[in-house]
Formats: sequence, C-alpha cells, structure tokens
Amino acid sequence: MKKLVVLTGAGMSAESGISTFRDAGGLWEKHKIDDVATPGGWQRNPVLVLDFYNERRKQLLESKPNGGHFALAELEKDFEVQIITQNVDNLHEQAGSTNVLHLHGELMKVRSTSPSEDVFELTPSNYETHMGDLCPKGYQLRPHIVWFGEAVPEIINAEYLTEQADILVVIGTSLQVYPAAGLIHNAKPGIPIYLIDPNEMGHLPAYITVIRKGASEGMKELNQILKSR
Repeated sequence: MKKLVVLTGAGMSAESGISTFRDAGGLWEKHKIDDVATPGGWQRNPVLVLDFYNERRKQLLESKPNGGHFALAELEKDFEVQIITQNVDNLHEQAGSTNVLHLHGELMKVRSTSPSEDVFELTPSNYETHMGDLCPKGYQLRPHIVWFGEAVPEIINAEYLTEQADILVVIGTSLQVYPAAGLIHNAKPGIPIYLIDPNEMGHLPAYITVIRKGASEGMKELNQILKSR
C-alpha cells in the first residue's frame, strides 16, 4: 500500500469545538503565551499553568471527533496512513487512527519534573493535576506538553516519516509554526501534496493542491480525488 502521511494542526479539531490558539477568539486572546506555555511561566506560577491545562482537558472530554477525523481513520483501509499532529488532543485516536505521532505532546498525559521525565496517562475520571501531585519518585507532575522554548523531541521522527511519504496531506495548519511547518520540505520531489484549510494561505507553490474547505468537507473531497487516482 502507498504511504499517506498527514500533517494536522488546530483547524483539524476546530469543528469538534476545541479552541484554537491563533484564530480570532482563540486561547491566546484569553491567556498570555508566556504565562501558560513556556518554562518561565511554569516557574513563575505553576498553579495557573496546571489550571489552564485542567480546563483544556475538560473541554476535550466534552468534545468528539468530527467527520475529518473519521475520514482519516477510514483511509487506513486503502493506505498506510501515518498522522503527524501538532494537536495535543486525542481525537485522532478516538476516531480510530492507529498511527499518530504527537509533535507537541499529549493533553491526557502528564510527566514528571524528574531528570528521567517519566510519562503517565490520565483518565477521564481523574484528569486534573494540582500542585502536590507527585510521581512515584517524589517529583511534581507537569503537563506533557512541548512549550514554547522547549525542544521538539519527535521532530526527527516526523522528518523521517515525511521523507517516506508517497502522498502528503496537510490539514488545518497555517504552515507558519516551526519546526512543524518545515516538514513539507522533507517530502520527496514530485509526490502529490494536498492542503485542506478554509482560510486564505497566501502564495503557495503550484505543486500543492489546495482544498479551501474545513476538515470534514475537505476530507470528503480528498477521498474522491484519491479514489479517482
């Protein structure tokens, strides 16, 4: 089967009611990046940071995958699908996708502030984290999120996967956030590249096929294109 690699961003989950960070009315209009998504913010006010991610988990637990998520999962019948997501939600997994690489961490996980940075799963019935919640080694737990200013450990794996793609699909991302935005340049020359997003992207290379629709409607159109190929 052909390898279909999919890079997804905030627009992928917007239809599911997950607040985006960069759009009008997004999370960054209510919170300063430096306060809730940087190592410095964590050092200054860890309670604020923990509360912020507790609220994000609550929102996630009230959300469901949309048609775009399910359509991607369905593609596994005909393609070897690898999803590389900038999103920290687990909606791809909920929809049934089996190969998901999270570049920026996972909301339903926490990790220890110990040198070993051990990672632990949260559950829907026990999703909050507070000061004083410690790992078995006695270290405070923090969100398992890659904050601004931190390294992106999975970017090497993402680059490798993108290099293997026979088809590349980009959904719901502005291609402005690096290092993820640079992944498109790792694709083999000449492979089909599709961009699904309802927003105007400005000038894009002619070899990218743009589908100006949201995730659900855009995936319907993409499926028709792929079937015709």
